[in-house]
Amino acid sequence: MATLQRSPSASASLARVTAPLSSALDRLSPRERQAVLIALWVVGLGLLWWLAVAPALATLREAPARHARLDAQLGQMQRMAATATALRSESTAQPPSRDQVLRALEAATASMGPTAQLSVLGDRATATLRGTPPAALAQWLAQVRINARLLPLETQLTRDPATSGWNGTVVLSGPGLAGGG
Repeated sequence: MATLQRSPSASASLARVTAPLSSALDRLSPRERQAVLIALWVVGLGLLWWLAVAPALATLREAPARHARLDAQLGQMQRMAATATALRSESTAQPPSRDQVLRALEAATASMGPTAQLSVLGDRATATLRGTPPAALAQWLAQVRINARLLPLETQLTRDPATSGWNGTVVLSGPGLAGGG
């Protein structure tokens, strides 16, 4: 078994630091010496807890919530990646006909119920909204973008404090509406 050998300079430095402490402890009565050693142990254990154990326990306590939050973010990113892949594959496909675009647009608008009216003139479609709930508007915009391949050109929306919905107009256009009148 190998023994640890200290360099002479390290031994001298250690002796210089511990000599005054050792002599101070030697001057104390055995009872006082024991009290000082117990106090040093308590302070040492407190420092060990504060610097090593408590942060590790806090990390363990936070881990399930952090894991759930990261799982939710991962799910959202995967959904966005799937949408991007679908849009990318659709962009290389044949653009939809005007009839397909109008059917998809009317179906999306019908899902908003009586809060939306649709009018189509030439290569533009205008949706007039009255008290449309924010979630319904967001879903409608997603359906219009994906199914009808239309994008908003102009929006004039205001928030209705009475219904917490949106009032105004959304003008849409896209390649499928340009195909005829």
